[in-house]
Amino acid sequence: MDRFDPSNAVYLSDELKGSKRVSMLDLLDYFESAGLMRVSDLHLKVGQPPWYRIDGKLRRIKGDPLDQDTLRQLVFGLLSKEDRAQADQREEVDASYPYKNYQFRIHVYRDSKGMVAAIRALPLDIPKVEELGFPNNIWKDIVHRGSGLVLVTGITGAGKSTTIASLIERINKTRQCRIITLEDPIEYVFEEQRSLVSQREIGRDVKSFEDGLRCVTREDPDVIFVGEMRDAESVSWTLTAAETGHLVFSTLHTRDTVGSITRILDFFPSKRRRETQNQLSLGLACVISQKLIPRNDGEGRVLAMEILNNTYGVANLIRSDHLEQIYSVIQTHGADKHDGRMITLEASIARLVRNGVVDRKEATRWVNKLDVFEGSMRRHQRTPITSPKHFP
Repeated sequence: MDRFDPSNAVYLSDELKGSKRVSMLDLLDYFESAGLMRVSDLHLKVGQPPWYRIDGKLRRIKGDPLDQDTLRQLVFGLLSKEDRAQADQREEVDASYPYKNYQFRIHVYRDSKGMVAAIRALPLDIPKVEELGFPNNIWKDIVHRGSGLVLVTGITGAGKSTTIASLIERINKTRQCRIITLEDPIEYVFEEQRSLVSQREIGRDVKSFEDGLRCVTREDPDVIFVGEMRDAESVSWTLTAAETGHLVFSTLHTRDTVGSITRILDFFPSKRRRETQNQLSLGLACVISQKLIPRNDGEGRVLAMEILNNTYGVANLIRSDHLEQIYSVIQTHGADKHDGRMITLEASIARLVRNGVVDRKEATRWVNKLDVFEGSMRRHQRTPITSPKHFP
């Protein structure tokens, strides 16, 4: 028997399953028993019992602190032989582990006390895009596009991967396309339906995002997913792919749509800013910046989105470096029509509050512009919304 089998190593806990002997699989089972709508992450750290992120907040379970050997035994049961060797060499490891109805994304790293693991649960079933909670129908435009860059941005744990997976899955179901993904690691698994899909994992199938992007345009793709734009080179290749007739999805860790554009431009030296502005104004399709906000009924979290649609006017502001004016354009182009379909984060959250989904006091913790949020609360009437069912 493999001594690193996840059912072998045990941890002493007074809480999970009413038993003191808890295996790694028991720790993973808690995601299902508590509900993925509520529990998103598991953290294992030397000197601490396991911690879960529940409704967006960390909670420590009752149990003994983990020692180095126990934590290693627990985590290594989820890793391949190659990943174990890398972790033993004190290198960071990104991996995934399928179990029951979930794909667990694993990041192993070191701190001053030893090994640490962050484990996130993703459902194997990709949610329908209608169930995510889009505040307008821009998703219909996206899944029918032939080219352009679609950016989904937000802080860690904001559901970016789920949103992109849902959009790609709709394309997979409805269009005959060649879809190629570059991921680190692979999270959602796509089964071919009407499209031909290749998912490439960084470090396993291709050395780096940059290497994958250099080759991808020679692989006859229609749709490309770049897991994350990390540096100037990967950003440059991604923009080129979007500009040359491909529909490209990618992510950034930014707090709003305008900040996402600024972040892209900041990857490059000042002498290349004008060139990048022109390229971005031509290649950008839309930016979706999202946050997951606790529901007031305690049943998980709900999605709020800020959406920037790259209309002719927005493209002109990007080219002329008047980014400070873009937020006003978003405010005034909220109609659910092809040349609009924009919404500020503040308007999106205000609608959730007006419809009784989010508490008003909680909402003020998540908005970027409190004065705009209060103004939106006063101006607009109650409108029906679709609440997401699959976000943790």
